[in-house]
Amino acid sequence: MATFRKRSNAWQVRIQRSGYPDQSKSFKTRSEAVVWARKIESELDSGVFTQQHIANSKVLLKDLLERYKSEVTCHKKHSSAEAYRINFWLRHTIANQPISSIKSSDIAKWRDDRVKLGRSPNTIRLELAVLSNLFTVAANEWGYENLTNPTTKVKLPKLPSGRIKRLSDEEFELIIQNSCSPLLRPIAILAVETGMRRSEIASIEWGHINLIKRTLLIPITKNGEAREVPLSPVALDLLKSLKNEGDSQVFNITAHAISIAFGRACKRAKLTNLHFHDLRHEAISRLFERGLSLPEVATISGHKTWTMLRRYTHLSAENIAMKLC
Repeated sequence: MATFRKRSNAWQVRIQRSGYPDQSKSFKTRSEAVVWARKIESELDSGVFTQQHIANSKVLLKDLLERYKSEVTCHKKHSSAEAYRINFWLRHTIANQPISSIKSSDIAKWRDDRVKLGRSPNTIRLELAVLSNLFTVAANEWGYENLTNPTTKVKLPKLPSGRIKRLSDEEFELIIQNSCSPLLRPIAILAVETGMRRSEIASIEWGHINLIKRTLLIPITKNGEAREVPLSPVALDLLKSLKNEGDSQVFNITAHAISIAFGRACKRAKLTNLHFHDLRHEAISRLFERGLSLPEVATISGHKTWTMLRRYTHLSAENIAMKLC
């Protein structure tokens, strides 16, 4: 028989029946709690509940996390990043809970704790996305048909507005002058001229450059689709000036090393709150200021929607005022 009680701002329903594990769940409204209780009681009456729910009560979250990492994550493009987030979940106490006992209130408390620790909204969203997909895969593909995804009713932290930092020519030169890496200058110039990501620049191969068409092919991008980047005269001259010493790659450096070199140069130049990715923001803003249309800029940057592209665009009011003259 189901019992209902109101706790704080939520309705908690509890179902107790001899021979079955107790079932409880919290809802925002009593009507939602009643609907869920009827569903569970119907499954108990028909016998559907028996085997599946007892099995779920014995399976711990960490068991599914390990399976997800070995069967799903390993096939993804950015598997190392997702594996890192899964390892985080494995270290958390919630990993030792049975999957059937994890409620949205548990996830909400976890979210609040992460916020108090100062984790960014985007970090929290990515960590939750892994857990959400795990429950979806388990329910749809692994036979846990009655498993409820506890993350679906949890409110995600709001993302901040895009960075509005614009890199001045003086700051750019200070960074270059204070770098100990001879590769940082050409890489930084190419980033500002093309809007390419650090991983895309690090993976450029000589065979991807077409000097006649003035284009650069990026066969593997963040969104999984290849794109051709038109090269400005500055970018074209820069690539022509680099020596092809027989290596397939133009820059013999990793994406992580680019960030390290950029960060150290900023520290020596005594510049704060700057990241290599800011060069992409600067590049896209400059493309718009040159008069390129939205589709043209999107073709260069690889963005599929104006919403995402807008977060990278910070036009200078001074440059716009000049156009009004």
